[in-house]
Amino acid sequence: MGNHWKEFSKGIVELNPIFVIVLGLCPTLAVSVSISNALGMGAAATFVLLGSNIVIAALMSLLGALCSKALLDQVQKIRIPIYIVIIASFVTIVDLFMHGFAPALYARLGIYVPLIVVNCIILGRAEAFAASHGVLASTLDALGMGAGFTLALLLLSAVREVVGAGTFYGYLVFGQRFTPMLIMTLAPGALLTFGFMMGAFRYFKRRASRW
Repeated sequence: MGNHWKEFSKGIVELNPIFVIVLGLCPTLAVSVSISNALGMGAAATFVLLGSNIVIAALMSLLGALCSKALLDQVQKIRIPIYIVIIASFVTIVDLFMHGFAPALYARLGIYVPLIVVNCIILGRAEAFAASHGVLASTLDALGMGAGFTLALLLLSAVREVVGAGTFYGYLVFGQRFTPMLIMTLAPGALLTFGFMMGAFRYFKRRASRW
């Protein structure tokens, strides 16, 4: 049980994909303008990460059990295209589902939904973890990384939405007289918020490691 919890929790704090590994910043900075966008992107990325990790882990385990070493060496040479095909299949499912059942969210996220195919978090976990671990461990790794990614998105989007629009999940927070800082809804505001949050995250992480 302890090992299972470690596999899951490492993606939330120790190896948080946004604040520690610093991957997937393009969609993170682009869509974190509102909490609803963050939830949508977090859910989509987590689904793709979970599905691709499971399939890749199962496939590599099966090939390792059935194939000779010479054949495995040949498979290793084309492993990246194989990973991308698997990831693209799950991205297509998310894209079609979101287009059909959440068109407003799909329109706001735009090109960043199909671009999950080349998200460094997903491809990185496929190469660094799923390809060399079992299905259960890869499932926990995907859930933890997805949770860490989503939580980071929510933190960024909550600050940017409250300060930049005066709302929280679309509801007014400070009333009609509040003058929002519109820069927080733009690229400079995204970079500024991310910089302060990454610094605070690493500071508290360092403090916690000393206790």
